[in-house]
Amino acid sequence: MIDTAAIGIDLGGTKTEVLLLAPDGAILFRKRQATPRNDGYEAMLHSVADLTREAAGALRKDMRYTIGIGIPGSLDERTGLVRNANSTCLIGHPLKRDFEQLLGRPVTVRNDADCFTLAECRAGAGRGYGLVFGVIMGTGCGGGICIDGVVREGPHRIAGEWGHVCMAPHGAECYCGNRGCIETLISGSGVEASYLRSHGHPLGMAEIVSHARSGDNGCRKIFDCFLDDFGRCLGGLISILDPDAIVLGGGLSNIDELYTRGIDRVRRYAFHDDLRTPILKNSLGDSAGVFGAAWLT
Repeated sequence: MIDTAAIGIDLGGTKTEVLLLAPDGAILFRKRQATPRNDGYEAMLHSVADLTREAAGALRKDMRYTIGIGIPGSLDERTGLVRNANSTCLIGHPLKRDFEQLLGRPVTVRNDADCFTLAECRAGAGRGYGLVFGVIMGTGCGGGICIDGVVREGPHRIAGEWGHVCMAPHGAECYCGNRGCIETLISGSGVEASYLRSHGHPLGMAEIVSHARSGDNGCRKIFDCFLDDFGRCLGGLISILDPDAIVLGGGLSNIDELYTRGIDRVRRYAFHDDLRTPILKNSLGDSAGVFGAAWLT
């Protein structure tokens, strides 16, 4: 049996993380850095390639390894071009082909929410559940579906793309071209944009949450709306899918109120008077997707 290591890359809108796993699963290398999202496609491509080479440098020269990358979008199954990415500079580019040319080896590319959901079902909060819906709430908002340990992609590779369900047809414009998508309501960027529209000056998500807890009326209104939107969005999802568990990930999953007041709002909107669906915080941390990326192949 040939020992094979695995490199996983989580290419997020805010941060990029690389992970190198030994054949026995031990972590040999891990690094996180800011994503150069404002510098264009080529800068992002070369940044990830450099991180991958750095991780591979921790291996013996003769050791085999695989590479998996989670991206905030998906590859078109016919053209191989990236689509539906909230890091919009990726859209329309042959990311898989370009990575493979730069690195000189095969690369597996999947949606980041699929990677997150796979990781949590294999080694995290979703273990032991049959049908799990994994939610990423960070810069953007996405989802993945895992059924009996297998992540469902679907024929269009959009299974679980919960973030672009339209909840408010007259709401804020989304980068996808529609209005009032879930991503415009309960992602970090969506909540920050809501604050900017209401108050005329920017404020980061962490500050909005902190000020709301301190009693600031303006931030409390924005935060209460966020929790209510969370409840409506998850309540509707549960009514359609009726999953065995939901696992929350991404930076916003660290907001404690989601698991108290947020769950109360979910109960209000789900189509059942005795809701028992576990809504769980991830157990692999807010970068669980990097493990899923490493386990893709």
